Parts: sequence; C-alpha cells; structure tokens
Amino acid sequence: MRAREGDRRKDWVEKTSTDLARRFDVIGVEDLKISAMTRSAKGTIEAPGTNVRQKAGLNQGILANGWGRLVARTEDKAPDRVWKIDPRYTSQTCNACGHIARESRKSQALFLCVACKHRDHADVNAAKNLRDTAAGLAVAARGGLLLGEPVNREPQRDLLLVG
Repeated sequence: MRAREGDRRKDWVEKTSTDLARRFDVIGVEDLKISAMTRSAKGTIEAPGTNVRQKAGLNQGILANGWGRLVARTEDKAPDRVWKIDPRYTSQTCNACGHIARESRKSQALFLCVACKHRDHADVNAAKNLRDTAAGLAVAARGGLLLGEPVNREPQRDLLLVG
C-alpha cells in the first residue's frame, strides 16, 4: 500500500514539474526549510513537548506531499528559472499597499490590511506577494535565437497572475 502511494506521489511530481517547466518562464517557490518544519515535537524528559501527536500528523502530511521533491525536480527541468523566495513576512504584507503588520493576518484564512482595509484570503494574498517578488527578480529568463527572434524573452507576467 505504501509503495503504491509513493509511486503515485513520484508520478505526480514528475508530471507537475514537467508541466511547470514547459509552461512558465519564471517559477517562484517559497524557500521553505522543510527539515526544520518537520522536526519532532517530542522534547526531552525534563521538558516534554506539547501537542506531539498533532505535530506528528502535520509532519506526515508535509512529507507526504513531497514539497521538496517537487522543487528539486522542477529545478532539474527548468534550470535557472526557479526562484526560491524568502517566505518571511509574505503572509503579513498587504499585496495592495505593501504595509507589513502581524495584525493584518486575522486568521488562517482571512487577511485584512490594517492600513488600507484590503481584504483577501490570507494564502492568496501571500501567493500574490511571492508572485510579485519572483516577477521582479527575473529580468530575462531565456535567451532568444538569432535571425529576427528577440534576444531575451521576458517573463510572461500575465501567466503569473493568480487572481
């Protein structure tokens, strides 16, 4: 059963990374420290951890999704086009006005800017911030061919737009 799940996950990673590499000139991903995120919550005998069972379930979910493998395979298939974006403050920054405030992240799902009152789903707002950062970093993703073709092909910003 686990072997079948692993095969499904590998197949999904291969298909998804191939699709991303074919469709996009710039691919922005969060530079997540997966090993730190999935570290055990057991603690020590003197200071035992809290919510250990819940943390173990979260760790299994993160590892089962194969985030690290997807990024690695996409980098293999799209060399120099995968940008790892620092995830700090992306969920606290308003995509509309750029104001950074912890208070704007009202819940896991709601983002409401305390400065301009922009309202969005918190993850969508963070994804837009990542998208804008990746698009800003990429100047020329691919070189063009000779004989009338453009020298450089700019990132397809319209394809990066999330919503």
